[in-house]
Amino acid sequence: MEPNYVNGRIGEKIKDLRNRNGLTQQELADRAELTKGYISQLERGQVAPSVVTLLDLIECLGTTPSEFFRETEEEHVVYSEEDFFEKIDEAGNSIQWIVPNAQQNQMEPLLVVLQPKEALAEDKPHEGEEFGYVISGHIQLRLGGNVYMVKAGESFYFSANKKHSIANTGATRAKLIWVSTPPTF
Repeated sequence: MEPNYVNGRIGEKIKDLRNRNGLTQQELADRAELTKGYISQLERGQVAPSVVTLLDLIECLGTTPSEFFRETEEEHVVYSEEDFFEKIDEAGNSIQWIVPNAQQNQMEPLLVVLQPKEALAEDKPHEGEEFGYVISGHIQLRLGGNVYMVKAGESFYFSANKKHSIANTGATRAKLIWVSTPPTF
């Protein structure tokens, strides 16, 4: 008998849970009062369990029907400009959150555009790290009592345990990728 998609998915989930619980096919069969051959066929999608049998197996595997049938959302990997959120201040500086809801993640990547002679507000010391890559123009990075000039094609990386800020001291706009971990913006 050729396995169908639904039977195959149920079989895969049974096998995965059985393996995570460290059970052999025989041990699961014994717990559910079934045969090892039936468990083998079930895991390969060759048979469809009755509702009662499936509920027994789910219980024997230490989970619930709602957990068993919950489909995990496919991870969103690629984002386009339509997904970005942008904040522009009165001077024309912009911050784009280029990964929506990144503040829920461990990193928060931003695309920052600073107009000439403009700066972002100083960031107070916090846990985590900061990384940046200057795409065009150049910026002045203040970190504690030190000042660094970072030009196009250069990057910066530091522990965020000191006051820090960036400014565009040049005559042309500066564009950079800035990543904070954990998210602070």
